[in-house]
Amino acid sequence: QVQLVESGGGLVQAGGFLRLSCAASGRTFIRLGMGWFRQAPGKEREFVAAISWSGGITNYADSVKGRFTISRDNAKNTAYLQMNSLKPEDTAVYYCAAGIAATATTGGYNYWGQGTQVTVSS
Repeated sequence: QVQLVESGGGLVQAGGFLRLSCAASGRTFIRLGMGWFRQAPGKEREFVAAISWSGGITNYADSVKGRFTISRDNAKNTAYLQMNSLKPEDTAVYYCAAGIAATATTGGYNYWGQGTQVTVSS
């Protein structure tokens, strides 16, 4: 089992930035791919970014490419999502997830955090 706890969400003005963290415990973190997803009210959960266990491969949704950066520190069992140039449409609950591979689909992940709210005001 892997337990994931997100933090770092909050309220920010458009153009601002936030850094989300996802702390993992339990099973060996280092061999797991990590992903970030988000879900806005009334919408389906959507892919944001993913990173391989080594950190050598990253993938981003087109809507966040160039603004968000995913990273990980395996020594700290933590993954991060740096979010810059935030837009009101980025408002959502952000979830981190862990799985065998860093895919862009929710089905590729076995473990999920409880989510952290990000609200971007215009």
